[in-house]
Amino acid sequence: MMGLETVVLLFGSMILGLLVGSFLNVVIYRVPEGLNRSWRLQAKQVLDLPLEAGEGARFNILMPPSHCPSCKTAIKPWQNIPLLSYVFLKGQCQHCKHPISLRYPLVELLTGIVFAVCAWKFGATWTTVAAMVFSAYLIAMVFIDADTQLLPDQLTLPLMWAGIVFHLAAYLLQADWGMTTLVDSLLGAIVGYLSLWSIFQLFKLVTGKEGMGYGDFKLLAALGAWLGISVLPIIILMSALVGLVFALIMKVAKNQPMPFGPYLAISGWLVMILNQPIGQFIQWWLSKSGFGA
Repeated sequence: MMGLETVVLLFGSMILGLLVGSFLNVVIYRVPEGLNRSWRLQAKQVLDLPLEAGEGARFNILMPPSHCPSCKTAIKPWQNIPLLSYVFLKGQCQHCKHPISLRYPLVELLTGIVFAVCAWKFGATWTTVAAMVFSAYLIAMVFIDADTQLLPDQLTLPLMWAGIVFHLAAYLLQADWGMTTLVDSLLGAIVGYLSLWSIFQLFKLVTGKEGMGYGDFKLLAALGAWLGISVLPIIILMSALVGLVFALIMKVAKNQPMPFGPYLAISGWLVMILNQPIGQFIQWWLSKSGFGA
């Protein structure tokens, strides 16, 4: 039976996750949209083409303020309460009745559950805070890559450096809240990037085609920076299994593009949470197979 402190920690973590999930909805839409707008603007400037009205306006995760995509009416604070606002508004804009995507409350709920799981796993520690940051980045990248087949540098590179800095801080403070050692973090980032980069180059050399995007290299480097070099083979193997499961569930057509990033992100998060049982399973398999002898 959970104590009161644990219940409060889990409940507080879930509320925090709901709030962060609301922000992630903004990130998921605006980061790739901002990139597309920037690319179009640069292309028109190079080609000396005229700009449309408002095309050069500032656009990022903060500007312009949130508004209905249909009628452009500004969203009031009470209309932006995680989960509850969707229910109160009956899933539609109060002004023009344009439907609100169900994915917005689902992302909020997912983030709330993920944050609660992180708190349950690591307790009231700095590791939990780091795990929540790690998880928030992964959630954003899962949906962005699924939507656009992009893994923006604005997310992958800060996540990688955050993992290294986190373990550097643990090393300097001689704290035990790191998920791995500083050396393993650095090696994980290096090997994570180079492993997929090597596979990419080999596949391109043999087939003349590009089998994955550069964002996948950077994402695996970020996972290595957070979780260490030793789990990289497990993450790659689990990514293939997760991808297979999703393909079977969704019955994806053979010609439909299948981004690899979401499977990497999901597998990385599962490895973080299930690190101990996964390690025990590997040790059991090695002992039974004879490879660990």
